[in-house]
Formats: sequence, C-alpha cells, structure tokens
Amino acid sequence: MRRHVFLIAAVLMAIGAAVAFADEAVLIDFNLLKADIIKDPVDETQLTQNRSTMMDFSVVAGASYTEEQKKQMAISLAIINWDVVLASSSRVGYNEALSYTKEAVVDAEAAKYPGSTVLGVRIHFPLEPFNSWARIQPPFDIPAFEPKADIDDAGKITVKTGAQGGDPINARLTRFEGTYDAGTRLTKALGVVKNVGVIKAVSVSVRGLNFPHGFSVILKDDQGNEQTMFMGYLNFDGWRELRWDNPQYIADVRHRELRVSPLYPKSTPFVKIAGFLVTRDAAAPGGDFVAYIKDVKILYDKAVLEPVRDIDDEALWGIVGKREDDRKRIESLRFGASQVLRYIERQKQESRTEFTP
Repeated sequence: MRRHVFLIAAVLMAIGAAVAFADEAVLIDFNLLKADIIKDPVDETQLTQNRSTMMDFSVVAGASYTEEQKKQMAISLAIINWDVVLASSSRVGYNEALSYTKEAVVDAEAAKYPGSTVLGVRIHFPLEPFNSWARIQPPFDIPAFEPKADIDDAGKITVKTGAQGGDPINARLTRFEGTYDAGTRLTKALGVVKNVGVIKAVSVSVRGLNFPHGFSVILKDDQGNEQTMFMGYLNFDGWRELRWDNPQYIADVRHRELRVSPLYPKSTPFVKIAGFLVTRDAAAPGGDFVAYIKDVKILYDKAVLEPVRDIDDEALWGIVGKREDDRKRIESLRFGASQVLRYIERQKQESRTEFTP
C-alpha cells in the first residue's frame, strides 16, 4: 500500500513539474515573412511573395478557370498580402483605400530588433465620433498540416518526400510550424503551433505611436473557434511587449479536471494566428493610425506527451491528409475566386493619371 502511494505521489510530482515549465513558442515572426520571390509586374524592383509560405490554390480549382487566372491563386503570407478589414460602419471607399499593410525595416542602429523586417499597418478610422474597429488578418486560413516543400523562384511548390529535417523534432514539423532550434529550445512557427493544451500566456511585440486605441491578438484552435485576447492600449512611444495572462490557468494539477483524449485520427490540438484587432473608442481621435508588429509568442502546456510512435498512422490510413485536401478545396473556392476577381479588376483599371496632351 505504501509503495502504491509513493508511485502516485511520484506521478503527480512529474505532472506538476511539466506544468511548472510550460513550453514556449514563437507563433509568428514577421521577420520571416518578408517578400523574397516573384517580381511585381508593374514595378519590377519590388518582390511580392514570401518563399517559405507560398500556397497554390489552383491545384484544386475548377476547370472553368484559365491558366492565367489560375496563376493568380498562388499567394503567400508576405506582409503586403495581409488584409485590413474595417467594421461595417467604417467600410467606405476612402477609409478602405487608406487601410493596408506594408513591410517596415527597423533601423540598423536601433536598440531593439535592428535590421529586422516587421509588419507595418495603416488604418484610416472615420473622423466622426463613434466606436470602430479594424482587423488585420492573413490572406488565407493558415493550414495546419501542410507538408514541407521546396519552392523555386517562380513560386512552384514541390512537396518533399522522405525525411523532412535533420533531427527528429524538425522531421515531424509541418511547413507552417516552422523550425525548432535545439540551442534556444524554441520553435519559430509561421503561424501554427501544435500539441497546445492550455495557453498560459500570450505576448506581442508592438511599436506604438501614442494612440489610445486598444490592441488584441486573435487565435484560432483546431475546432475553428476564435479567441480574442485583449493585450492593452497603444498609448506609448516605441517598442513594448504587451502580455495577456490566462486568468483561468490552474497551476496546481490537483485542482484540474484530468481527462484522456483520443489520438489518431483526432487532430493534435493546435492554435494558429487568426489576426489582430485594433479598437477605437468614440472619444479617441479618428483618421490615420499607424503601428508596427514584430512577433507573437505563447506559453502553453502540452496537450499530450509525445510518445514514440512505432506505426506511421497517417501513412497507413491517410485520414488527416484527406481532411486537409477537403479544407484546401473549400479554401480555393473562397480565396481563389476572390483573387481572380481582383486580377480581372486590375485588368480593367486605368493606369494613366494624366490626360493626353
């Protein structure tokens, strides 16, 4: 009996130790999302896409699209491709035209993040005194199970086969999970972190310009549920790390509800970046607003301990891959069609600004 009590105590101590040392990951780092391939057809000095995050939705598009239209369905998480969506009451042509994202490079002599590329966002809020908001979001729903691939200078994607990394941890990471650094013991993701149980804390590095607007981070889980975490106000000048601590996080495992979750083919619990939310109070000034975002980090408990898998379940059954193909097909209908419409609109657009003499 005494031996059983000792074993139970040892297990609880081990679990307690795992909880005390939550995992840390960089959910997204915009320095990794600079445009590095595919020239802009109008301005050839500008690159338009990010090699690491290229996605081609034309592979599941219908036969009614032309080859030229299908080319428009290839896009990446490059900073300039992120969308700014205004509240419906603020969604008028003038405000929308002046709300967009751009790459911003930090000065090489800066005290923080010298030489880094960050996401710069400009939002034009209404001048009238009423509440409003703007959501900064990726151009597509970031896939959680996209395999690693080689991407050439033209953006063509070739899926890698066999080993996908030089070590066991990187070998099992999918493309948007990024890479694991054994030296820092930190994963730098491109928008997705897997095996996430309870989130303990979230931080975001933001450069404010003394605007009194609120700032939130939006995360999406494996069930498609979004959670908006209010990080604080941007009424400061310079870089600052805004932090959200989970008020419902239970550190003592004795007070937790213990449960066992099925594994394959249930998708491993994950979180992905769904965007950022800037809220403007009616009493705050309207018009142009500018801010810069460097990265988002999370502290979290693992959903499950990572056991040694002696059978490759996915290679045998292919259930998760089938779900991912279905998701990609739905995404191509939503995103691919909108990209084609934008392309057609650009073709109809007059490029001249002056009349013929």
